[in-house]
Amino acid sequence: MNRFAQWVVTVLIVLTSGVAHANEADVQAVRQLLHDQVTAWNRGDLQKFMETYWQSPQLTFFSGGDRQKGWEETYQRFRQRYQTEGKEMGRLEFSDLMIDPLSVDCMLVRGRWKLRLKTGAQEGLFTLIVARQKEGWRIIHDHTSARQNGTGQP
Repeated sequence: MNRFAQWVVTVLIVLTSGVAHANEADVQAVRQLLHDQVTAWNRGDLQKFMETYWQSPQLTFFSGGDRQKGWEETYQRFRQRYQTEGKEMGRLEFSDLMIDPLSVDCMLVRGRWKLRLKTGAQEGLFTLIVARQKEGWRIIHDHTSARQNGTGQP
């Protein structure tokens, strides 16, 4: 079994076992991380937005059939899609958030995202794995999907 499959099995066992507990302060810290992410995005501050991600070559970001590995590659993907000539960052919203502890140092976050642009809107679902790091809670894995409505991928 490859490493990713082992990880998926481990996550499923933890989710179904009910043994993971997090205190309310940790759940609120993860909510604050998401709030900070939206605030930074809506200010057009991509660098601050990226501070919510684990600054590591091990960070993973999956979206639209693409896979980025590493903080720098993920940052460059966002820059290319939202900050190059003729692109806009728009206004980001999260809704339907579900935050579930996987352990005392790791949480599973699921929700909906919507990005309002001058040319229309993009929207979809996301699943994050957020882990406690020495800097605080950080996104270590992001899987984002977009509703297919002709406006492109996130």
